[in-house]
Amino acid sequence: MSKALRLSEKWFHRGLWVVALVFAGFLIGLGGTIVGDLPKVEQRATVEDFMDRSAVARARQTVKDATRARLDAQQALPQAQLKLKIAQADSQSARETFNNWLATRRATERPEQDAELIERTTRLDALKAAERTALAAVEAQQQAALDASQTASRAESQLRDMERDAQDALHKAQRAQELRVFLYRLALTLPLLAAAGWLFAKKRKGTYWPFVWGFIFFALFAFFVELVPYLPSYGGYVRYIVGIAITALVGRYAILALNRYLERQKLAESLPDAQRREELSYDVALARLAKGVCPGCERPVDLKDVKNDFCPHCGIGLHDHCGHCQARKSAFSRFCHACGTAANAATPADA
Repeated sequence: MSKALRLSEKWFHRGLWVVALVFAGFLIGLGGTIVGDLPKVEQRATVEDFMDRSAVARARQTVKDATRARLDAQQALPQAQLKLKIAQADSQSARETFNNWLATRRATERPEQDAELIERTTRLDALKAAERTALAAVEAQQQAALDASQTASRAESQLRDMERDAQDALHKAQRAQELRVFLYRLALTLPLLAAAGWLFAKKRKGTYWPFVWGFIFFALFAFFVELVPYLPSYGGYVRYIVGIAITALVGRYAILALNRYLERQKLAESLPDAQRREELSYDVALARLAKGVCPGCERPVDLKDVKNDFCPHCGIGLHDHCGHCQARKSAFSRFCHACGTAANAATPADA
């Protein structure tokens, strides 16, 4: 149709399309801001929200205390082990000295040394007791570290169990939250889409068509960009079902529109040539002629052939002759290209 428009009119149309796109851009920006703030309506949940806070606090405190106790035992263990080595060395040295003395005592068999034997035996028993005490201290630190480690492990296992259960609950809550946010988007988008459909059907050719088309672009963007990507998946079932439903609706509309168009064409082709010409827009006729198709039935015709004065498909007149100069011209031209006489002017014979 652009070839049939005046030059200034073409630029005006292009400018109005720019207005439509700019209007749509601002609407999309506003809509994107609103849609982006929709998740803020819902409070973001965390794992902690689905755990027994008192039980978690007790378990964490247990882990903390047990960890501290294990560290204390591990720090005290080297000292206890060192004392044990010293006690063992003292005991071993005293044992060797005692054995040597005892061998000498047996060799000499002097009775006056019996009191010293008892004293040496007593000192050796005391050293052995000190060795056992040091060993008990080492074992106590090892036992304390082991107990603390096991206590921490049990508490950590308990925490993991609580976190696992809380994760399952959190996942369910997040799915429900996503569904609610999607419903918010749906409640915002569907009215826009319905309004865009009504505007497309009723107002797309009206005076304020740039704003109509801008709103339509905005509604389509809101639906396909702001809504469709956030459709709940559920394994793909929802998205495929929605895709099938949209395709079916669009396909049904296209089929009905095609059938209506074909009915209109059949009805138009059955009308007299003069009536069809009156109902056919001048700009539409010129646009179709520029494409090399019949303005009446839109089928291809060879307009360069001087013999084609009528459409061979629907019979509408394509060329006639000027009533003033008899020049061959397009039947849809308002003035003769040869003499400038109006197409509906009387012939000289009639005058």
